[in-house]
Amino acid sequence: MMVNDPIGDMITRIRNAQRARMSKVVLPASRMRERVLEVLKAEGYIRDFERSEVLVGKPEIAVALKYYEGEPVIKQIQRISTPGRRVYSSIRDLPKVCNGLGIAILSTPRGVMSDSQAREQNVGGEVLCSVL
Repeated sequence: MMVNDPIGDMITRIRNAQRARMSKVVLPASRMRERVLEVLKAEGYIRDFERSEVLVGKPEIAVALKYYEGEPVIKQIQRISTPGRRVYSSIRDLPKVCNGLGIAILSTPRGVMSDSQAREQNVGGEVLCSVL
């Protein structure tokens, strides 16, 4: 299946799986998806993820979702930059999600990172999504 927006597809699959109270979700693998999942894991929004190859040439990522007292840890996850509308932000204009309670995930020249890491490294980039 051809997907025009792989990050948006991943976000939708995570959102739907958490609404259905699933413990894990499986999605097609890509390097960009892995980088975004690394940020989500480092920030404590997911338990873990694992890349595997079930069929030859068809790698998949199994994401273990995280719940706290029966409620999903990710309250809201939203795609900001889409293939039709790219949203870039300089270091001065980096978004703060709910006054710092959430994170924005950016794709920068130094890799995919959260907004707080981007501030530390003094770098801006494309705002991929926001997580609360």
